[in-house]
Amino acid sequence: MSAIDPRPRAAVGLFWIAFAAGGAWLLYLLGPVLTPFLFSLILAYIFQKQVGWLAQRRLSRTAATSLVLVLLLVGAFALVLVVVPLIQEQLARLTEGLPRFFEYARTRLEPLARDHLDIDLDFDHLRALAIEQMPSPQRIAAWVLPSLASGGLAVVGFFVNLMLVPLVLFYFLRDWDHIVASVDELVPRHLHAKVATIAREVDAVLGEFLRGQVSVMLVMALYYALALWLAGIDYAVAIGLLTGITVFIPYVGALFGIVLGSVVALMQFEALGPLLWVWAVFGLGQFLEGYVVVPRLVGDRIGLHPVAVIFALLAFGQLFGFFGVLLALPASAALLVWLRHLRAQYLASPAYRD
Repeated sequence: MSAIDPRPRAAVGLFWIAFAAGGAWLLYLLGPVLTPFLFSLILAYIFQKQVGWLAQRRLSRTAATSLVLVLLLVGAFALVLVVVPLIQEQLARLTEGLPRFFEYARTRLEPLARDHLDIDLDFDHLRALAIEQMPSPQRIAAWVLPSLASGGLAVVGFFVNLMLVPLVLFYFLRDWDHIVASVDELVPRHLHAKVATIAREVDAVLGEFLRGQVSVMLVMALYYALALWLAGIDYAVAIGLLTGITVFIPYVGALFGIVLGSVVALMQFEALGPLLWVWAVFGLGQFLEGYVVVPRLVGDRIGLHPVAVIFALLAFGQLFGFFGVLLALPASAALLVWLRHLRAQYLASPAYRD
């Protein structure tokens, strides 16, 4: 009996490696163009179950999609109307109070650092540097939307992409079942069972993470805003919202909130005592997030280690910009599931047992 020629299988493997490399290069080139489509696809993935639920209640798929889209647009518009003026006002107040904070630090903390730590701190220089770098609405816009500084054409492109999102989202939501069925038909039949198993596991990981993480962000933003407000901290709503928005990056959101809350407490009370309240709020928040909110809303089946999440966000963001940030977690979840199956296949192979 003749041995099986391994060359055709090797050729197929090389083809798929070349295909993946070409796809990654194409994503790198088309990242800015694909961003609104990927963002719309992620939103459609998150909310397609709501559309399906409405469609089962004797609504047409188009009517259900329209209702969900209108609710999303109204919610986003209301959030912008409430949050943007609030953050702008509180940033202005924070900037006005910054010189007073540094005067307190210069008179109280500078002697302590010099006498006990033998460190000579130049708080006047630090104050000038902090005031110069203090976030303003214009600077935040430049950070978030750097392409707007490149000219009028970039501004037009930004708003065109912004208008594309609800339009593309509508079609993704309305035709979700047809899109999934079309992709399913492209899978070779001899690989269909394996691909379907992997797809279901990717859906479980992504679904729990994305839908659950949105809920975690809302719950933690509400908790931090309310707890800091009850503690009498100025800018409690702004700090709570900013901390809640950034909790999707493990540990970074809490660290950001602790630093910002501590600075505000020192500026407001000019004493170290109120810091204990701020630290207590964030300590309790970390306990609730880790042991109550995340296990209930996200679940324990994600399998994405916090270090892997941070690395994926930074690496994909560096390679593809904002498009890469959107792509990071879906790609990482799919890679994680594929590696699990690859490991299971290797452990079951004769090569491992030998």
